[in-house]
This record gives sequence, C-alpha cells and structure tokens, in this order.
Amino acid sequence: MVALRLFCMPYSGASAMAYARWRRKVPQWLAIRPVELPGRGARHGEPFATDVLALARGLAVELRGEAQQPYALFGHSLGGLLAFEMAHALNELGLPRPVALFVSGTAAPAKRDFSEFATAKSDAELIAKLRGLGGTPEAVLANRELLDLLLPVLRADFLLCGQYRYRERSPLPLPIHVFGGREDSISVDDLLAWQGETASSFSLDMHAGHHFFIHDNEARVLRTLKAHLGRHLRYRSSWGWTPDVRPADRLSQAGG
Repeated sequence: MVALRLFCMPYSGASAMAYARWRRKVPQWLAIRPVELPGRGARHGEPFATDVLALARGLAVELRGEAQQPYALFGHSLGGLLAFEMAHALNELGLPRPVALFVSGTAAPAKRDFSEFATAKSDAELIAKLRGLGGTPEAVLANRELLDLLLPVLRADFLLCGQYRYRERSPLPLPIHVFGGREDSISVDDLLAWQGETASSFSLDMHAGHHFFIHDNEARVLRTLKAHLGRHLRYRSSWGWTPDVRPADRLSQAGG
C-alpha cells in the first residue's frame, strides 16, 4: 500500500523520464511521481516555461488533488530550485504541505548567481556545458539527431534559470534535506546555506560523484531518500505534517 508520493522535478534538459528507473527500485509504501515540465516528454507540444515562479505555482495547482495525501518534493539542479518554489507556492495556496523538501545538486537560492544563463547559449556552448557537467555520453554529444531534440530543451531551461531572482521570505515550515556530489563544483558552504530556508530540521548528505551523482550513485541516493522519508512517516501522527525538529542537525559526509 502506498503511504507517500515523492514528486520529482527534472533537471535542465531532462524530462520526467529521468526518474523512471526509480519507480522499480523503491518499496511499495513509496510511489515515485515524476513531474513533467512544459516543452518535453508528454508535454512536448506546450511552450517552454519562461518564469520559475509562474511555473512553480502552475505545477502546485496541477498537483493540488494529489497533495491531499502524504507527499514530499524532490528536485535535482534546476529541479531543486523549482521544488523549493513549489513548496512556497503550495504554502501560499493553503494546500497541505509536503512532509519534506529534498533539493539535490544545487546551491541555496540566496547563493546562486544565474547571470551565466541570462542570454541564450549557442549549440557549441551548450555542448561544452554538458561535457563539463559529465553524465552525458559522448555518443549522445556526437549524435546530431539526438542533439536536435536535447539542445532546445536545455537552452530554454538555462534561460529559465537566468531569469530567476531570489526573494527573501519566511523560512519554510518543513524539513529540508540537501544532497550534494563530492566532485561537483557546488561548495559545501553553498549547500549548507539551504539551512536558512527552513524553520524546521535540516540535513546535508554528500554522495560520491560529479553533478549527476543521483544517477552515478543511484543506490545510495535512494537508500538515503528512503531513510529520511521513512523517519518522517514514523513521526506522523495523522495526515497533515507533524514537525520533525531535532536539537541537532545532521551533517553526513559519508561516501558511497
């Protein structure tokens, strides 16, 4: 029986299929619910989003029916920023809040400098960026047909990041769990800065790997997710979120 849904937001250039494998690798009590963004996958006929806040609010409205049952939010890279803004949008709409927010592979929004993405990048610049991040096979980068599908999505997502401006608000009344890659370019300090966005508990888990450690180190990422979510479910006394505030925050630097 499903006890909790995990809504998963894709990273730049990706579709909901980025999380398809996870569905087969979690226990029955946890349902992986990938969220599709406009302009790709099942929504390829829709125009790309151009405003993070508007997209987050729109997704929150779309998910309001499913949000009546226990759920959590997860996002990697751009998806982490989007999940964060969705948590605020859900709160502003008066909908049941998630049991937790998971942000992966992205610095705290107050620490992000998106000026690099303010203007559209050429194909060559996008390919160089993909190569630098790792995780995209060279066979894909050398395949023009595949690139013609990937690059427009990636370009639009980078522009979406480039228009984002952080707004300081009251901290979210829910736990935030942050995942980072040991070999990623994002510093531990910038990951720890997420602690300022929650009025509840916080944790940082570092995983072996570069930016796409959620795939390279998938088994450990899923174990960590299941451990956190299982703990939150055990502390729930009824539907509606039960705060899980601990005297000491947990910082895990163990490799995997």
